[in-house]
Amino acid sequence: MKTVCIDYLPDSAAKYGERGFAVIAVDVIRATTTLVTALALGRRCFAVASLDDAYLLAERLPNPLLMGEVAGEMPALFDMNNSPAKLAGRTDVDRPVIVLSSSGTKLIHNAQVAPAVYIACLRNYAAVASYVAANHERVAVIGAGSREEFREEDQLCCARIAARILRSGHTPGDEGTAMLIQRWRKLPLTAFLVSNSVEYLKNTNQLDDLHFILSNINDVKSVCTVDNHEIVAVSDELLSVR
Repeated sequence: MKTVCIDYLPDSAAKYGERGFAVIAVDVIRATTTLVTALALGRRCFAVASLDDAYLLAERLPNPLLMGEVAGEMPALFDMNNSPAKLAGRTDVDRPVIVLSSSGTKLIHNAQVAPAVYIACLRNYAAVASYVAANHERVAVIGAGSREEFREEDQLCCARIAARILRSGHTPGDEGTAMLIQRWRKLPLTAFLVSNSVEYLKNTNQLDDLHFILSNINDVKSVCTVDNHEIVAVSDELLSVR
């Protein structure tokens, strides 16, 4: 049966992956938006689950740009936090990006037991939903979650992805998925502004990222997947036959 489930938290990814579900990882504020933006800029980009992984990978890449946070704080030796707006303003696109976040990149790491892992945000959710619906019968759309909370921006993005997948004959895998799709599918983007993530951006003077997210909706047609921690675009040949 063709099904789609919505869930959240990094620890949820493995249980779907081990059951053969394709996983779509969502962390709108801000990890997956940063990764999709990096790829759209023509950068090589990598998602790592820990500081040790970040530092080890940095030793193997030419002049990498270390981005991210641990518990909201930028680690030592990092160049910048995981700001998609600031990344979009840089001109050193030859530098590969290594991204670490408290929940989003852990979700991506945990999902790699799945047969396929895709990276989605509000910039590319339509392209990802269309491709995954055409190529996978069982799909889990998973929000990163933070402090055990399914944040509103991720609920909205996950619901929009799942709603599009339903058009291909998939059915909701459980009642919670059906309820989330019904709740969010017709609400405006501004409905997620009540999120604690938005409040964090306000309190830390990082509203440029919120403006960037709201100003770049479905403007990226790349379907982003994961290949040994590197975020790569599905080839044009595969896209043409979906």
